[in-house]
Amino acid sequence: MGITSVTEDGIHVVTMDFPPVNALPVAGWKDLAEAVTEAGRAEGVRVVVLRAEGRGFNAGVDIKELQQKPGFDALLEVNRGCYAAFKAIYECAVPVVAAVQGFCLGGGVGLVGNSDTIVASEDAYFGVPEVDRGALGAATHLSRMVPQHLLRTLYYTGRTIPARQLVGYGSVLEVVPREQLDEAALTVAREIAAKDTAVVRAAKEALNGIDPVDVNRSYRFEQGFTFELSLSGVADRHRDAFVATGKPLAAG
Repeated sequence: MGITSVTEDGIHVVTMDFPPVNALPVAGWKDLAEAVTEAGRAEGVRVVVLRAEGRGFNAGVDIKELQQKPGFDALLEVNRGCYAAFKAIYECAVPVVAAVQGFCLGGGVGLVGNSDTIVASEDAYFGVPEVDRGALGAATHLSRMVPQHLLRTLYYTGRTIPARQLVGYGSVLEVVPREQLDEAALTVAREIAAKDTAVVRAAKEALNGIDPVDVNRSYRFEQGFTFELSLSGVADRHRDAFVATGKPLAAG
């Protein structure tokens, strides 16, 4: 369990394993950020593959952990952890290929939205249910995956979108049967790893440099609203309801 890493032939595979749904605790986000950052700094690493064990890729933040701790320390820590993990992927010195199965929600979208390439299984779907949890965040990353008006609809409603539809938008490279997902991600990784790593690393830095949106600043701006909602008590009401019932709080 936790974050594990292994390197072979220049490909560094980082695996998330937090049963039952890969909702990462604060320590998990920080460990993920550290693993990806260290991989990019390692001379022998040419590409990173980010994958997960279990039913789904990532269910976002561990809300139960948030609600078990009084005050705002847990929220501050998880905000820092998510920010660090998303930033680590975006700024990783080598390309990051995300292999997504099952659900990819909330913070999971933050991870894959900042990745360089996304491959997905046939059962994969993406969504940002933050509004239903009394929070905001990952719109920055979802906006890299879908057109603007669809982004707004998905964000306001909490609807999810299947991976196959994202292939049409170009944000998901391909969709494969789940048993072929790891190999599909490794196929892309091997193609990248076969290139001159000095050139690829320069390409990653150059592409980040011409990005029209500063994803780090944009996401940090979103996090400010989450903290406002928490200070007002709105977020706690929504998170408490989700922990108790597993369902969104009814409109008030």
